[in-house]
Amino acid sequence: MNTQGKTMPALHTPRLFKFNVRDTGTLIGLLIIVCTFSALSPVFLTVPNLLNILQQSSLNAAIALGMTLVIISGGIDLSVGSTAALSAIFGATLMVAGVPVPLAIAGTLCIGALCGLFSGVLVAYAGLQPFIVTLGALSLFRALALISTGGSPIFGIPTAFRSAITGTLFGIPAPILVVVVIALLAWTLMNKTPLGEYILAVGGNEEAARVAGVPVKRTKVIVYVISGVLAALSSLILVGRLGAAEPTMGNLWELDAIAAAAIGGTSLMGGKGSIVGTIIGAIILGSLRTGLTLMNIQAFYQLLATGLIIIIAMLIDRATRGK
Repeated sequence: MNTQGKTMPALHTPRLFKFNVRDTGTLIGLLIIVCTFSALSPVFLTVPNLLNILQQSSLNAAIALGMTLVIISGGIDLSVGSTAALSAIFGATLMVAGVPVPLAIAGTLCIGALCGLFSGVLVAYAGLQPFIVTLGALSLFRALALISTGGSPIFGIPTAFRSAITGTLFGIPAPILVVVVIALLAWTLMNKTPLGEYILAVGGNEEAARVAGVPVKRTKVIVYVISGVLAALSSLILVGRLGAAEPTMGNLWELDAIAAAAIGGTSLMGGKGSIVGTIIGAIILGSLRTGLTLMNIQAFYQLLATGLIIIIAMLIDRATRGK
């Protein structure tokens, strides 16, 4: 790029999505949790329970991957739970009405994309704060889901769809395989495409990125759209498992997604994160909750643990970043 006779250096951003020291520390934390609960409960380290943990973690992992991209770009998406609920209601309505399952799935993902587009456009082009925009979207999308159903669940999900979601391949549940594919795509996006460089640059220093020729506004919109699509995809997984779509589903999913990203090393200040770390973070939360459940500890304390983990992760990020 040439500006007033001067040559603008090419944009370079660090590759922060390899398996780094922070990822290793997160993995060690996971191993400590697994060893602790294995010693406290003989059921914890069995194959069925481990597969159950991974399957339970798959919902959060899918949403957390989208949240990770948004946070790295310098934003936040508090509306993922409501996006999931609205998308699920729309998809379930189509399925019950007799629309072919593939078309219903595509329609569900489109609703998620539109929700993300709504927030992304307001953040990028209207210049509104991500926190305020997505907080408003949280209430808006939830209200639409409740109004459209009268607050009642939608039953009658086709058996074929449920069988696909609850099925296995070589003994591995389908939701786990779906998240593996999403994680690989997210890793590839961040490491092998210009968009990955743009996301890191925008979150690291938006003004410098703009001067260097990065399409800042478009990049912001794209990450919110991706977040919305992954929230919708997660809602489909849950609908397939439950056999129903509830307008209240997705409550506090944003908290879990932010926690998984923060545990995995994604800085809530933007410009830094790890796809691998986010996956490990989601598994840590799943392992912690399963372990506490096996120990007959109330769900209230699980929520307490999640909140504490987010605060601790922020303190670690602050300490490692310095001033």
